[in-house]
Amino acid sequence: MKNDIDNQGKKSSPLLNLFLFVISVFLLLITGPLGFIYGVGYTILKKGFLGLGAYFLEIAISIDQLGNVLMQHLLNALWLKKGAYPFGNRDETISSALGRNKKLNTLNPFGNLIDQVLDAIDPNHSLNSIDQHIEPSKDILDVVTWIHLKEQRILCTRSENKKVYYIPGGKKEWEETKEEALIREIKEELNIDLIKDSLSPVGTFEGPAEGYPSGVMVRLHCFFANYGGELCPSSEIKEMVWLSYRDIKMVAETDQLIFEFLKKKNWL
Repeated sequence: MKNDIDNQGKKSSPLLNLFLFVISVFLLLITGPLGFIYGVGYTILKKGFLGLGAYFLEIAISIDQLGNVLMQHLLNALWLKKGAYPFGNRDETISSALGRNKKLNTLNPFGNLIDQVLDAIDPNHSLNSIDQHIEPSKDILDVVTWIHLKEQRILCTRSENKKVYYIPGGKKEWEETKEEALIREIKEELNIDLIKDSLSPVGTFEGPAEGYPSGVMVRLHCFFANYGGELCPSSEIKEMVWLSYRDIKMVAETDQLIFEFLKKKNWL
């Protein structure tokens, strides 16, 4: 299901939204304590006292996600520079959003202070809290890419009117799996058929989205894969090249993270 809060807001009236809010708060206040007491007892019986830690952590994460929505406007005003990645994704914790802004260098002095305090308690807390599994939103673009290496060079492409090169791939549609999206995108761009059974995840990389407003992130899900056919760029691809690590500045900023990863593996 498409996780777009703006679109969801258009489906109902403000009065209905207010009514649902009041009902949810009422249910939380009435059933929350009962559910918590039952949950503690159930966890002890099923998993013993050691299982309580995991149960409490799940609750803590949920409260943190609620805080990210509840306090989004205040946190955006107090902790962030203009054009930063905003707090407010209901699927994300405060620490995760803080980490994304740390990577973007969009925390203001107060935000940096908060991050330093958290790091003093738990080293690299916000960076380690970045959640790569939250559903994409208007501020996080989900993209799949194909890593194709030959003689320690990587296949890259450049679209019309673009100055930088990209690793081949594209945005995943809501109804698609990552594998389905990658097969479709590579077919559209390079006129080849990736062999589905050969797809192997390489990793996930995240950084600023090239050509988008400040604060928008791109999350790249990268795969190795074999293919059938002959590489032949489509009309939307202006140029296809093989780049080495020394060409790293020729690719988009987030793609540079992949270059660094491949270099460390001695694959590039």
